[in-house]
Amino acid sequence: MQATLARTVHFRGFGLHSGLPVRLQVAPAPAGHGIVFIRTDLEDGRNRIPATIAHWVEARLCTRLENAQGATVATIEHLMAALAGCGIHNACIRLDGPEVPILDGSAAPFLRKLVAAGLREQVAPLDVLRVVRPVELRHGDALARLEPADGVLMSFEIDFPDAAIGHQRKTLDLRNGAVLRELGDARTFCRRADVAAMQAAGLALGGSYDNAVVVEGARVLSPGGLRHLDEPVRHKMLDALGDLAVAGAPIVGHYTGIRAGHALTGRLVRAMLDDPSCFIRQPCTAALRRRLPGGASSVDALALTA
Repeated sequence: MQATLARTVHFRGFGLHSGLPVRLQVAPAPAGHGIVFIRTDLEDGRNRIPATIAHWVEARLCTRLENAQGATVATIEHLMAALAGCGIHNACIRLDGPEVPILDGSAAPFLRKLVAAGLREQVAPLDVLRVVRPVELRHGDALARLEPADGVLMSFEIDFPDAAIGHQRKTLDLRNGAVLRELGDARTFCRRADVAAMQAAGLALGGSYDNAVVVEGARVLSPGGLRHLDEPVRHKMLDALGDLAVAGAPIVGHYTGIRAGHALTGRLVRAMLDDPSCFIRQPCTAALRRRLPGGASSVDALALTA
């Protein structure tokens, strides 16, 4: 069955790239509504932006949506991953700016409040998109692939010259609570050498040691160091989960990313949905529901690092 959250939750912070203050609320929505962003700083009629592949637009260093009237919302990936990780299919997200707040750079603040609010099951069947034929995209040395599997699996591999990150590889089965336990508190990261270039391009204007892991060579410059030895690859998996969520329904399959970013994963979702031979849409059975993300207890969420 589909699910929404039981009550509205509120957040306040700054956009990672814009640096602008933003207030955001996530509210329950009826069955069949999907995940929809509403820009409250824009007039009615042009401020509604559904989180679907039809509204996905390629962007640097984030996931962005745009509607037919040109209204955009950016850096949605952590919130989208939190909603997917909790098994929330319908939500109305209101925000008064063009970017979701970065908070601590992870999905943990979103997950805590969503789980504390609770879920409400809805009297409507849930459809899933089951991958039945592999689909793969490459760009240079980066790869993103979806292939058939009996649940929601993810593998990711990264390789950075900085010894603080280096070569990392991880595979997870994302069923029932794994997103909260394994990926939720992993923060966005960057190399110190790249910060000046990003800011010169108008990006990461709201970035700080409070919302990102910054590395330089073998050193982690952010106070407190890493939350996990492999925090960077965990965060890339969190990002990918949020990117895959713009499919509009849970994808049952095995996603593999090798040096993949938001753009490549978004293109992969579009390629799959553009080719009906790659997937089937089918009702989610009770047995399959147990193999999807979501359903973890509030204890899991409260254990996440602040």
